[in-house]
Amino acid sequence: MKLSSLADYAVVMMSAAARHGCGARLSATLLADETGVPLPTAQKLMQKLAAAGLMSSLRGSGGGFKLTRPAAAITLADIIEAIEGPIAMTACVETGRHDCGLEKTCQTKSHWSVVNGAVRGALAAVPLTQLAEARR
Repeated sequence: MKLSSLADYAVVMMSAAARHGCGARLSATLLADETGVPLPTAQKLMQKLAAAGLMSSLRGSGGGFKLTRPAAAITLADIIEAIEGPIAMTACVETGRHDCGLEKTCQTKSHWSVVNGAVRGALAAVPLTQLAEARR
């Protein structure tokens, strides 16, 4: 299991945003400069994060983006799901998916929801405040 580059970059950018504080007005240019994420990618991610409700878009002069809630109330799971969609270790834990050729005879299907819940729970236990802290 590996996160996409976009999800990784979103975590980096949200961590930088958290260091500015919840009410700070931020731009994709500022976060791109601070993080090293290429500007076009930063712009795309800001839009996705806003669409997911983790950031809000501010119009007009002095516009930009800001976190929609305190960093302590945003988790690693929230950020990953904003970019990649619901966390699903296998197709059988995704609601409405029935495209596995082994579905009718699978002996492990009932266990995947437990595994998926544990992984999502671990990601949900990491608040953005922790990600934003400088490592010592």
